[in-house]
Amino acid sequence: MQNKGLIKFFAILFALVSIYQLSFTFVTNNIERKAKVFANGDSKKELSYLDSIGKEKVFLGHTFNEVRAKQINKGLDLEGGINVILQISVKDVLKGLANNSKNPVFNKALAEATKNREGNQSYLDAFFIAFDKESNGGTKLASPEIFGNRNLSDVIKFDMSDAQVKAVLRKKVEESVESAFRVLRERIDKFGVTQPNIQKLGESGRILVELPGAKDVDRITKLLQSTAQLEFWETYKVDEIGNFLLAANEVLKKTEKATVETKEAPKTSEIDSLLTNKATDSAAAKKGNNPLLDLVVGGGQQGSPVLAYFNPKDTAKVNGYLKRDDIRSLLPAEQRYVRFAWGKLNPKSPNVVELYALKANREGIPPLSGGVITDARESFDQMGRPSVTMQMNATGAKKWEELTGKAYTQQSNIAIVLDNIVYSAPGVSSGPIAGGRSEISGVFNVAETKDLANILRAGKLPASAEIVQSEVVGPSLGQEAIDNGITSSLVGLLLVSLWMVFYYGKAGWYANVALAVNLLFLFGILASLGAVLTLPGIAGIVLTMGTAVDANIIIYERAKEELRLGKSLDEAVRFSFTWRGAMSSITDANVTHVLTGLVLLIFGTGPIKGFATTLLIGIFTSLFTSIFITRMLLDWSVSRGNKLEFSTAVTKNWFTNFHFDFLKIKKWTYLFSGLVVVVSCISFAINGLDEGVDFVGGRTFQVKFEKAIEPSEIADALSKEEVFGSAEAKIFGDANQLKITTKYKVQETSSEVDKEVNEKLYNALKPFYSNNITYDKFINTFDGKKIGLLQASKVSAAVSDDIKTNSYWAVLGSMAIVFVYLMISFRKWQYSLGAIAAVAHDVIFVLGIYSLCYKFMPFHMEMDQHFIAAILTVIGYSMNDTVIVFDRVREYLAGNTKGHFNDIVNKSINTTLSRTINTSLTLLLVLLIMFIFGGESIRGFIFAMLVGITVGTYSSLFIATPVLCDTVTKKEREEIEVRHNKTEE
Repeated sequence: MQNKGLIKFFAILFALVSIYQLSFTFVTNNIERKAKVFANGDSKKELSYLDSIGKEKVFLGHTFNEVRAKQINKGLDLEGGINVILQISVKDVLKGLANNSKNPVFNKALAEATKNREGNQSYLDAFFIAFDKESNGGTKLASPEIFGNRNLSDVIKFDMSDAQVKAVLRKKVEESVESAFRVLRERIDKFGVTQPNIQKLGESGRILVELPGAKDVDRITKLLQSTAQLEFWETYKVDEIGNFLLAANEVLKKTEKATVETKEAPKTSEIDSLLTNKATDSAAAKKGNNPLLDLVVGGGQQGSPVLAYFNPKDTAKVNGYLKRDDIRSLLPAEQRYVRFAWGKLNPKSPNVVELYALKANREGIPPLSGGVITDARESFDQMGRPSVTMQMNATGAKKWEELTGKAYTQQSNIAIVLDNIVYSAPGVSSGPIAGGRSEISGVFNVAETKDLANILRAGKLPASAEIVQSEVVGPSLGQEAIDNGITSSLVGLLLVSLWMVFYYGKAGWYANVALAVNLLFLFGILASLGAVLTLPGIAGIVLTMGTAVDANIIIYERAKEELRLGKSLDEAVRFSFTWRGAMSSITDANVTHVLTGLVLLIFGTGPIKGFATTLLIGIFTSLFTSIFITRMLLDWSVSRGNKLEFSTAVTKNWFTNFHFDFLKIKKWTYLFSGLVVVVSCISFAINGLDEGVDFVGGRTFQVKFEKAIEPSEIADALSKEEVFGSAEAKIFGDANQLKITTKYKVQETSSEVDKEVNEKLYNALKPFYSNNITYDKFINTFDGKKIGLLQASKVSAAVSDDIKTNSYWAVLGSMAIVFVYLMISFRKWQYSLGAIAAVAHDVIFVLGIYSLCYKFMPFHMEMDQHFIAAILTVIGYSMNDTVIVFDRVREYLAGNTKGHFNDIVNKSINTTLSRTINTSLTLLLVLLIMFIFGGESIRGFIFAMLVGITVGTYSSLFIATPVLCDTVTKKEREEIEVRHNKTEE
């Protein structure tokens, strides 16, 4: 091997760099372990301890915060935390750019785009298609009433074509998404989560946010979704507009059914007393014939900006009443544009919310907006309550002084409205407020004022952000995943190492040394790249152990063949590392594997990218260590005169005199495989596949109970109309752990709805726990116990359609790419066809098994992103096996091997049996270990690969090669046989 010294130098340097990179992870883990011991299970105390030493130097002159930033990042499934995908509303962006145009063509196009958007199509493209259809060449995008307005006059002219305007709009939408990305990043950076990850997902307008270690789900979703639309409005008082509620109630009596049927309606005087918070018991008893007033739980005091108090559950109904044209027509001319708004919920009075009336204008533009805020800080008001103080710029200060002066003169109130919620509506008692300093006070806790100040400083989002996909993983589930991952890794490493020593003797030890170096390099690269380690990523590492010895097996088997031909040990070793030896097989096998890994990396999201990353890195580090580290060890052993036979006394003659006629039984294998394909297709039609929420949309919850539970009881409790309406529950692992699925309000994306869902889940499941489980303990498992909500995820229908489309393209694309590569590499399309036939057979076989068995298997067999990752991995490994066989077929057909065409092909297969079985066996060993010890969450994923690798080994021998032979023309066969007969003569 040339340049041996240089390779040795780089290997040592690479190892030292890897050790240095990994040292930060070891130091961080050690400090965090001490923090856990110190906190004794108190998560808040643990975080406080780590924060307190954040700026202390702990390792090589680095502070703890710097050291922690350099460690291998753990994904949500290992660390616990929150993962969301936010969809920036392009519809809102377009409406903003068009100044909320009332043009019917524009608004119809917006509605059609929302309704008819398909697959991966962006909302903007769907809008353009809908607009072209609705306008039919009549209305132009550049018209003054749409985008040719004053705000866009610098970029859109009246005479511009629709194509030119579309280009401008694309740029404006991209700018809005970029602006949203910056705002969200600033909010998250100030939130204080360790190693947050935020990234834009292509050009989709979606933003991925991962917050490892975050526990307060409701607080996080509110932080992310708040548009920070801060507005200051003058308000009406109850005595100015209260009579409107009475009049509205009278009109509603004619069209709405009474809430409670009674014979006597309350008198007008009783209604008045109800609205002034002086209702008597007799008045309350006579309620029932007043659709609006019966919903009132209290009236505002005279002179108050609060019109009335309602129960939060009735706000949607009240909103519906107040938006009706016949109700709005009751307002006097000067109040025509009044805007009704609800107050902020008070946790101490959860059944009461205030209704306000804001003095709006025709344009709906507030007298003062949050764009003037230059700074915001959490503080405390004069009564010692948590509040937020704000500082305005010069323009804002002047307007604020005018607004407060007017309110002081008219003895009115100013409502401070954030995202359509009135946080407070103070009066002005001491004259105009100069200097631009203001304060929001009211019903807050310290965490809320901190978040609100953070949001106001970061600025508002350019459009609403909808959570279209989310996942919440509890910390207890994360620790369980780590434990399972470590166990499966250690057992897998031990078994592979023992097998290599058992089968190859001393050479097996060299392969094990190369495997150890490979793992060091792999973890070192992950640490240096700042890659995120996930549970599927650990699966990728364990699989790397199986494939790390793959190249060694190919090299060792080739060296054994050369030794049997009479070559010296030195010659056999050198030849096995040449292109004619093992290198062509290793290259082709790994290139096909890399291609499928790249497809997985491109189309995958979240944990799947983690799996693809570790898999791809593992392939390259495995190749380096197998080719160079093993070579150096073998050369060192040969130079010392050591005897190497690449086998042991037990395995010396295994597969050496094997002469099986594989082509003779091809009719039977075709029949068997054809039967499997037919049965699978019938099962697809009858049973279908158990499509997870990734493919159909919905909400899933992984919940652990204190004892074994009957799934049907839980499903019945959650399927009640007052809970989710419908829900499914399945045992997920142990008998006390369930996976719950529902489509309840999956299309509604507000943080309030997510909190409502969590509360409904808690309330419905609370009877199945002992009495001491609170909402916080159930949702966040703060006490460290492994009960309650371990994991929650939500996938909207739009995202599930995208995932499904990407999955189809990923599978088909990987097969197409590999087909092209093999055709180029082997220079005959028959090889590509044989390989693709085998892979298609394997994919259908795995899908068929899942379709036939998902209803009764003791573990989940859902079609989700993990399953697609397994299918793509199966494609890679199936190609690997097939290429090993094809490479030998090509070598023998092109060489001097004697015999007829079928004899040569059979001999090719028989001589590669040892390689094929060994590579598949080591891989199946580690997969089996992962299936047993890897944890319930990846068991279905691993089972797909177990089936796929087994079937892949079968198909490379009994499908791929026979298809290759059957597609070789008679003329080509005769030419090959003539050439070989001449050689024989």
